[in-house]
Amino acid sequence: MNEHITVTNTPTAKTPTLPDAQTVTQVRHWTDSLFSFRVTRPRSLRFRSGEFVMIGLLGDNGKPLLRAYSIASPAWDDELEFYSIKVQDGPLTSRLQHIQPGDEIILRPKPVGTLVLDALLPGKRLWFFATGTGIAPFASLMRDPDTYERYDEVIMMHTCRDAAELDYGRELVESLSDDPLIGEMVGDKLRYYPTTTRETTPHMGRITDNLKSGKVFEDLGLPPINPDTDRGMVCGSLGFNTDMKDALEGFGLKEGANSDPAQYVVEKAFVG
Repeated sequence: MNEHITVTNTPTAKTPTLPDAQTVTQVRHWTDSLFSFRVTRPRSLRFRSGEFVMIGLLGDNGKPLLRAYSIASPAWDDELEFYSIKVQDGPLTSRLQHIQPGDEIILRPKPVGTLVLDALLPGKRLWFFATGTGIAPFASLMRDPDTYERYDEVIMMHTCRDAAELDYGRELVESLSDDPLIGEMVGDKLRYYPTTTRETTPHMGRITDNLKSGKVFEDLGLPPINPDTDRGMVCGSLGFNTDMKDALEGFGLKEGANSDPAQYVVEKAFVG
């Protein structure tokens, strides 16, 4: 098990030296391959929980090296939080993983994305399906009061290879009941179903397998997904997204979009 390393700092205000620059306020390394960080939020930035923005650093050629990152913090937060993998030979993450409080990153304040509540028709039960760092947009939505105002139940299914890779989501979920803003709203509405595919843990298996076999419904005491009551959001690798579309449509759900709300949505910009 990797130790959690937290680096916290409150940098003094300074004039940004980069266009669209924001200052890093906190960095936390969860494992050798996963880290999260917080940055200052532009006063003009407005976004819906679940959306993403382009962030990055200057490349060796002096040009911005940007990538789409889901905002993991909710729309009401004074700062912006992001959750990332570390790719040692990745053009961006090989450098981004070394940021420290006080450093600057580039942030293009034009939020977009399909994982927003308005892209779904009203329903009773909302399912979040994520692999790896795909939990980031749901970290935002799980902390948004609107999620619990619209749905009677919220189920967070998250799958990683090893238990340590689940820690970011687990710690977040466990903290919500004590959250001064939404703790009472969350109550017992939020159900958390983490699984691993490599390390042995109490719950194992791919999300699609646990859905198709019915195991998750049996474990949580819930009825199978029904298009009349259930809504879904999907964020993961391209292969996972494709498999999930097949699974959800097998339950009778139809894919929606901002311009055409339906019963489930998939984040197409996420890679990881």
